[in-house]
Amino acid sequence: MNLNQITVPSIDLNKSIPFYEKLGLKLIVKSLPHYARFECPDGNATFSIHLVDELPKGDGISVYFELDNLDEYVNQLIEKGIEFEELPEDRNWLWREARLKDLDGNKLILFFGGENRLNPPWKLK
Repeated sequence: MNLNQITVPSIDLNKSIPFYEKLGLKLIVKSLPHYARFECPDGNATFSIHLVDELPKGDGISVYFELDNLDEYVNQLIEKGIEFEELPEDRNWLWREARLKDLDGNKLILFFGGENRLNPPWKLK
């Protein structure tokens, strides 16, 4: 089994599409006003947004995008006007993460986990 796609809710795809393009995703399906799908710049995964009348309540979901050049990429996004809640910092689970929210409040984490993503020291045998 391979995780292929994540879909998050959006109130306004016309605003959300440019945000995700600015993050570096490539728009490959645009079925306005209800749906849009993006291709990730690395690998084969896709990411989509779909129109909802109301956003979910509570913590919702967190979407993680891994980057080899996290700090440099975050600086490039800041120059493009993307606002971060937390700039890159090392976490005790051995990942380096930066956190932001999209225009609908969905949590996005840009991170570098490297070898520790799939093989942390506490991995089950």
